[in-house]
Amino acid sequence: MKHARIRYLESKHSVDKRSRSRRVSDRLFEALPEAPTVGEAGAGTGTTVPWLLERGVTAGSYRGIDLSPTVVAHAQSTQPAILRHRGYDAVDHETGGAVEAFQFEFEVGDALQLLNDQAYDIVIAQQFMDLVSLEPAVDSLTAAVKDGGLVYCPLTFDGVTLFQPDHPADDEVQRAYHEAIDSSADRDVRAGRHLIDEFGGRAGSLLAVDASDAVVHPQNGEYPDDERYFLHCLLEFVEESVSAETVPEVKDWLSTRRDQLADGRLSYVGHRYDFLYRTGVK
Repeated sequence: MKHARIRYLESKHSVDKRSRSRRVSDRLFEALPEAPTVGEAGAGTGTTVPWLLERGVTAGSYRGIDLSPTVVAHAQSTQPAILRHRGYDAVDHETGGAVEAFQFEFEVGDALQLLNDQAYDIVIAQQFMDLVSLEPAVDSLTAAVKDGGLVYCPLTFDGVTLFQPDHPADDEVQRAYHEAIDSSADRDVRAGRHLIDEFGGRAGSLLAVDASDAVVHPQNGEYPDDERYFLHCLLEFVEESVSAETVPEVKDWLSTRRDQLADGRLSYVGHRYDFLYRTGVK
């Protein structure tokens, strides 16, 4: 599954923006200090930077780390220009940029290793926790923040992939798709519900948790922004994961879904959770 494609990452931005839990994010910004130090695991195309600015973070620093050199180069080169287009007085730096007293940078690497070279006020792992082994990932994220620091894990997938209208093979396709995900090393298709227990068993406090389901549906046969392409990619992921040997009806299922997408009739729901955790004092 090619999750690091730039267009795919950009196409889901509008979906993620509207599905993120406002209750959890409001609690986050209530708890943030002035001029916070922010680290992000799996930074993608850098969309967290404008989100922080929109929510009033105008001082401090942000460090986003991603495994993909292509995605990191895109974030480095485009985010300052995007911010200027939105009216911010952004300047370019070699690895990122700045707006007023808020500095931001992006780099390539394994975030769970690199974030531990300093202590942050908050680390963010967005749409990340279902891609890694939960216990060691939470160990790394909590170790990367100061005593009483915050770990924010929004949009964590949790084992429900629905398409509409109904198709007779829906249950079999979803089961096989999720089994294929779980068969990959370190993947957990039910990471959301398991993260509730993982945070709950630690010495800190789970400050907030809420559903943040991704919902995409057409209006008068049209999809907002680039969400038709987002659905196109999801169908590609299913095709790569589910064989006709496993589910004989999958070819008809995919053909039907692609016809529905072309006609502006396909809808999608993906079940997810947002988490905000505060570490204990060591």
